[in-house]
Amino acid sequence: QVQLVESGGGLVQAGGSLTLSCAASGRTFSYYTMAWFRQVPGKEREFVAHIGWSGGITDYADSVKGRFSISRDNAKKTVNLQMNSLKPDDTAVYYCAAAPSLFKVDAAARYWGQGTQVTVSS
Repeated sequence: QVQLVESGGGLVQAGGSLTLSCAASGRTFSYYTMAWFRQVPGKEREFVAHIGWSGGITDYADSVKGRFSISRDNAKKTVNLQMNSLKPDDTAVYYCAAAPSLFKVDAAARYWGQGTQVTVSS
């Protein structure tokens, strides 16, 4: 069992930066691939980034490549999403998710956080 709690969302101007954090509880955190998804009202939840259990494998959605960076600390049971050069199109609720293997579709996630709102003003 893994419980996930996101933090770090907020309001930022276009071009600015934010760091989202996801804190996990449970003894098996290091066995899970972690991912960030985002969702805007009326649209499906979309993949943003994922990171393998050791941190050695990462992948990003094309829309965020070169601007976002995912990292994890298994000792602290946290996964972060550093977001730079933010655009108004990045406005969404961001969710942390966990699954036994690398994943890019929300149906594959086993655990979800409650989400944190990110709003980017133009």
